Amino acid sequence: MSEGADRRAGTLLVVLQFVLLAALVGCVLPRWDRAAAPALAVALATLAVAVGLAAVKANRPGNFNIHPEPRSGGRLVEHGIYAWIRHPMYSALLLLALAALAVSPTAPTLVSAAALAVVLWAKSSLEERWMNGVHPGYAAYRARTKRFVPGLI
Repeated sequence: MSEGADRRAGTLLVVLQFVLLAALVGCVLPRWDRAAAPALAVALATLAVAVGLAAVKANRPGNFNIHPEPRSGGRLVEHGIYAWIRHPMYSALLLLALAALAVSPTAPTLVSAAALAVVLWAKSSLEERWMNGVHPGYAAYRARTKRFVPGLI
């Protein structure tokens, strides 16, 4: 893909990510008061917040970007939670999707969560291609870490 096409793809993935998150909220809100697994949902959401906060602690605001294209002058973060996973903010969103499924185990929630996983995989793949071009140490970092789940994926 050309640089312009990559940027457009990145923007589309960001839009899809937010649309799918809104869809998940829409699936959860009407069912929250009668959820079958509220304790599981709360535990998953709490873990999601912890992962997200760990990512912000390690990668200070101003260094990361909602768009998959790396910020100009950004640095490669390899410490904190980033020592185990390359995309902890995406991991946090996936945990929130699992929490939504615990609250609302319905087809629309499952489809939205699965679509979000696909979008985040595509977004992280595009981001990794850009990171490889910007940060000389990225390939080595990528070889020793997982994308979303420590030790697994």
